[in-house]
Amino acid sequence: MTPLNRSTHPATTHPERVLQFGTGVLLRGLPDYLINKANQQGIFNGSIVVVKSTGGATDEFAEQDGLYTVVTRGFQKGQTVDQHTVVSAISRVLSAKEDWKAILDIAKKPSLQVIISNTTEVGIQYVAESIFQNPPQSYPGKLTAFLYERFKNFGGGRSKGLVVIPTELISDNGLKLRDIVEKLAKHNELGKLFMKWLKYHVRFCNSLVDRIVPGKPDAETHQQAQQKLGYEDKLLIMAEPYRLWAIEGDDRVKSVLTFAKADPNVIIDEDINFYRERKLRVLNGGHTISVPLAYLLGLETVNEMMNHPLMSRFVEEVITQEIVPTLPEWMIPEENPDAVREFAADVLDRFRNPFIEHLLLSITLHETSKMRARNLPTIQRYVEQQQQIPQRMALGFAAYLRFMKAVRFEKGVYLGEATTPSGGIITYPIRDDYAEYFYNMWNKVDVHDPASVRNFVQTLCADSALWETELETLSGFADTVADHLNNLLTLGVEATLERQLVTAESTTSGSGID
Repeated sequence: MTPLNRSTHPATTHPERVLQFGTGVLLRGLPDYLINKANQQGIFNGSIVVVKSTGGATDEFAEQDGLYTVVTRGFQKGQTVDQHTVVSAISRVLSAKEDWKAILDIAKKPSLQVIISNTTEVGIQYVAESIFQNPPQSYPGKLTAFLYERFKNFGGGRSKGLVVIPTELISDNGLKLRDIVEKLAKHNELGKLFMKWLKYHVRFCNSLVDRIVPGKPDAETHQQAQQKLGYEDKLLIMAEPYRLWAIEGDDRVKSVLTFAKADPNVIIDEDINFYRERKLRVLNGGHTISVPLAYLLGLETVNEMMNHPLMSRFVEEVITQEIVPTLPEWMIPEENPDAVREFAADVLDRFRNPFIEHLLLSITLHETSKMRARNLPTIQRYVEQQQQIPQRMALGFAAYLRFMKAVRFEKGVYLGEATTPSGGIITYPIRDDYAEYFYNMWNKVDVHDPASVRNFVQTLCADSALWETELETLSGFADTVADHLNNLLTLGVEATLERQLVTAESTTSGSGID
């Protein structure tokens, strides 16, 4: 089979305008994909130099001249999508360990405009180190060294400032990275003139990326894709159709990031909090409130969850009827009042994607912290707005409590058990920072005594240190959750879910809060 490279697939070369720290699939499936799209439309006309910060060779990229294929498969607005794109935006891939001098030389290029990174969440951490190492240990150390090299080469010229866009999945990623770089500059005594250039001519932009890019497919799927494409691609990756890159910036940032014009899913705005909040509540919150219930039903993947008649209905109703209405109106863009509902429809399409295997158990990692951050504010907003308890979210919260019921501690892991509708027993790990806390709490509960279960729920809801809020002030919430939890323990998961779906509408419309 013919290999993919620039000889077999000729591609236009462009000036190197972007330096990218990271070779991960998210960067290749979103920013690099979008820059490539702009290049194809004759808009940005810039290539990307990629820095491989971790160990390992760059041979595969060199063999394919930086080319790779993004196979896009899934559902979008009710239509099946099955497309492929050969991305030719990467000019070369360098190793931070082996090619640090060559990387610093890129700082001398007048054409350079943008720096992008995705070094995982732990990558944006302060390490008190010398930036004059070869190379520095941390990503912020490498970035500071690179910026200092550019400052020296161009004498601090304002026109040679850069736009820095971290895509690590932490809030205010740009601001946090800037603070660390400034701290490193002071630690390394780089001088007031550099600090001034850094402050006024290097723009650190908060950003939010949203696209599921599971990466290289399994061997069978990979082979099938290559057969269909008619060439060999060792770097081929899969991605869902949905994509969003929201970047916080002003007109100056827009004038540099011209690639945004090529795709409406690249958004540059002075405030991107709406996009972050929308994703946190609808997509992430929808996952967190639904997954324990689905897993206790014996389901394994998000796609299975969306193919289950009861769970599919639960997910759709909890998102559209209880989560979507709680996003504050002041936050929604005036030019698109339906932005949240449109996003919710996209989320449901994404959950139904049969081409991506998203394991439910993997989503339960740190479930308590996720529930606290993603869903409790939504529940509180719903109560404030509607003056009643969101019944489906209360059931989801009860299922989470049931999921956290460990039966034993084995080899350093707390294990839970659940009975599937077919009568089988599943054993699962509870990978949560609060697993021991819940284990001890559940040991005091008589699951056959409704009063004991109710006391357990009320005690949990009163633990303001755990939830970082006053859940007990939500009148009726603990009692509603306790009712659902008692049903889960006595009637079973499927019967409880079915009962809730039958009564949810009438209960929601008829039960107010005292």
